[in-house]
Formats: sequence, C-alpha cells, structure tokens
Amino acid sequence: MTPLVAAAVLLAAVTHASWNAIAHHIKDQLLSFTLISGGGALIGLAAAAFVPFPDAGAWPYLIVSAALHLAYMALLMRSFSLGDFGQMYPIARGTAPLAVTVLAALFVGERPDGWQLTGVAVACAGLVGVALWGIRGGGARPHWPALLAAAATGLAIAAYTVVDGVGVRASGSALGYVAWLMILEGLAIPAYTLFRRRGALAAQLRPYAVRGLIGAALSFAAYGLVLWAQTRAALAPIAALRESSIIVGAAIGALFFKEKFGAPRIAAAGLMVAGIGLMLHAG
Repeated sequence: MTPLVAAAVLLAAVTHASWNAIAHHIKDQLLSFTLISGGGALIGLAAAAFVPFPDAGAWPYLIVSAALHLAYMALLMRSFSLGDFGQMYPIARGTAPLAVTVLAALFVGERPDGWQLTGVAVACAGLVGVALWGIRGGGARPHWPALLAAAATGLAIAAYTVVDGVGVRASGSALGYVAWLMILEGLAIPAYTLFRRRGALAAQLRPYAVRGLIGAALSFAAYGLVLWAQTRAALAPIAALRESSIIVGAAIGALFFKEKFGAPRIAAAGLMVAGIGLMLHAG
C-alpha cells in the first residue's frame, strides 16, 4: 500500500463518516436514505456521460453488488433507528475488516503477509474497543436487536467490499464502475419511498433536501476513492484502513451528537493508529 493509496483511503474514511452522520441526523431514516441514494443515482447518471463504460466482465459483479448495497442500506437504517450513532456506526464498520480478510483469502486468493495480518488484527482490536465501549444503554443489558442489526450491516459491508474489489478490477475504470453502481443501487429506495409516501413525499423531502444531497455527494466520493484504491492494493488492508472512519465517527458523535468519547475510545484509537502503521509498513 503506497502513501498515495493510504491517503485516498483515509480521505474516504472521513467522507464516509460524514455522510453517515448526515444520514443519522435526519430522524426519518427512510427520507434520509431516499435523498442519499437518489442523489447518488443522479450523480452517477451525470458522471456516466463522462467516464468509460464498465467492461462486460464487471456487470455480474455490479448487479450482485447493487443487491448487497440495498441490503446494507436497509440494515444500516435499522441500526440507526435502534441505537446511537456513536455505538451503531463503530459496530457496523468494525465487523467488516476481519470478514473481508477471510473472504478475500477464500475467493480472491489474497493471502496477507505477516505485517499486513498483524496490522489488520491490531486495527480490528482498536475498532472492537471503540465498538464495545458504551454498548449498554440506560438499562443493565445490551440492546441486542440494535447490536445484531449493526453486526449484520458489517457482514453486508464485507460481502460487497469483496464483490466490488473483484468487479472494479474487471471494469477497466473505477469511475465508470462507481457511477453505474450508484445508478443501479440508487433507484430502489426512492421508488419504495414514493410508493409508501405517495403525494406527501415532496413536502416531506423539502426540509432535508440540501443535507441529503450533500450526503449523496460525500457517499459517491467516499466509495469512488475506495474502489480506486482497490485496483492498486490488496482488499484486506484497505478494508481495515478504511474503517479508521470509526474514529472520525466517534469524534462526530462526541462533537455534534453530545455522545461521550471517553478514555476507552482514546485507547482504542491508539490501537487503530498502530494497526495503520503496521499496514503502511507492509506497503
């Protein structure tokens, strides 16, 4: 992993945490994801006119990935509706890197070397520390439906990460791939919302339109950067490095949602930085 690839993935982490925070801040989650996914489809349509069309070999992966992204969005909406941003976001993102490491080894033939494997493990330990801090709400027990929804979100992330890692390499163009992915996945949720809300939809969307479209632009940029990086480095370390967005998400939760950061998350952030250093050493 070169410094340029690492910088692109870290920038993707910041933009990804930002759009997720915007999505969480809009309390009506169906409206939130309608704006973000619909806006992403519009951006994809505009970009598709100027970027190469994906090669034929990429289209099976695009179709499967679009279905996995829809499952991911549905699970993310569910987890955001059940729990705090500072808890659900880390658990959802933190589940993914180890699963990606296993899936990439099984299906892509990517065997991480010792430094990469150590870096992924240390980074994941930091991610798990952030995720587990404060999972207890006001009661004495964890809120299992929220935790299960967030963990299932992480598994969906791992699945589409591996599918897209293979698909973007077969596409001939990372920008062409992400543009058509946004088009394919971006129409289903707006269509469902239009069916559910019908004539009231335009009035309901209006107060959130600017925030939602900003979220869509950030989402497009975040995943475009990740897909570009996946054409230039192995999937597992990129997946782990990308999840530094958890640290950004925890900071956003503390600054904007008044959620506690606390010493355990600071310690976990230190582990995350150590893991990043090991992954960069491998590059």
